[in-house]
This record gives sequence, structure tokens and C-alpha cells, in this order.
Amino acid sequence: MDSDELNVIEILERVRDGDEDAANQLLDYMTPLVMKIVWRRCPSSLAEEDMAQEIFIRVFKNLGQFKGTAHFNHWVSRIAVNTCITHLIKAKGRKKELRKSDLSEEHQAVIDAAIADESIALPDERASSLELLRCLLDRLDPKDRLVIELRELEQKSVKEITQITGWSGVNVRVRAMRAKKKLRRFWQELLESENG
Repeated sequence: MDSDELNVIEILERVRDGDEDAANQLLDYMTPLVMKIVWRRCPSSLAEEDMAQEIFIRVFKNLGQFKGTAHFNHWVSRIAVNTCITHLIKAKGRKKELRKSDLSEEHQAVIDAAIADESIALPDERASSLELLRCLLDRLDPKDRLVIELRELEQKSVKEITQITGWSGVNVRVRAMRAKKKLRRFWQELLESENG
């Protein structure tokens, strides 16, 4: 165990003994990790602070279940990811089909550039391209979205994803392959809605 992990274990013991200062230290320690996960996975219909608050409550409520067999950050990540997935599944039922007419002018410019076979990586269009990718990712099943974000955007290995999600390596690979196929189909549908 590294010194950070030993320090966290000491803080956890103090939190379990009711030390409020230790609870604040633990909260400060977890905040960057949780906010990074929330920022990437929080449904747009939910405030990021509300999602983070719910995750912190779940972590503190379940501290007794943390046995130290896994790294504390992995344990917190799993709680955060599962909380986000639960909310994404709820939000998914309210999602509608994405059409070009639903997009902002900047997003439409990205589609137009792709249709014209122009580069969509111009500096002033990068933000719009990322937002458009987020719209496409929103159409995925929450678990598919998660695996694409972890594997492709965060460049995590299959082993790291299995640690975060608890899924098997085969499940991660198959889910990633299917999710990429769906994203290509969604992209093609957007391009065709422009031509049709």
C-alpha cells in the first residue's frame, strides 16, 4: 500500500470512531475524484452538485462495508459510477430521438462539415464537436456510455474498467464493440437526416 492509501485508512478509522474533522478530511480527499466522475457521467437534467452530494451520502452510509481489499479510490469510484448509471437509466426513459433540427447552430456546422468531408477538428469547432459527441453518447444505454467514456475518452485499460465497474473483461470488450457500432449508427442517422 502506498502512503496515500495508508493515510486514507487512518482517516477512515477516525471517521468510524465519529471524528468530524476526519470526516471533513475524507470529504476533501474524495471530492476531486467524485466530481470528475460526476462531470463526465451526470445526466444533464440533474445538477452536478446534487449528484455529488448523493454519492458522498452513499459513501459515508456504506463505510462499514469497505474492507480494504480494494483501493479506497476504486471503491468510491464504483459507488459514484453506479449512482450515475442509476440516474442515467432513469433519464434514458425521457430521452427522445436526436435529429439535426434539434441541434444548435454550432452542432449543425459540425454535421455540415462532416457531410462536406471537411475537417471537423478546427480549433473553433472543437467545443461544438465535443458537445455533439456528448449528445450522441446520451443516446446510448448508460452502461454502454460508461464503457465508451472509460475506454475511448479516458483511455482506461480493460483491467481498470473491470475494477471500476465489477464487470468481466469479456463483458467490457463486447459492450465497447457494440457501443461503438451504435454510435456509428447514430452518427449516420444524423448525416442522413440532413440529406433526407
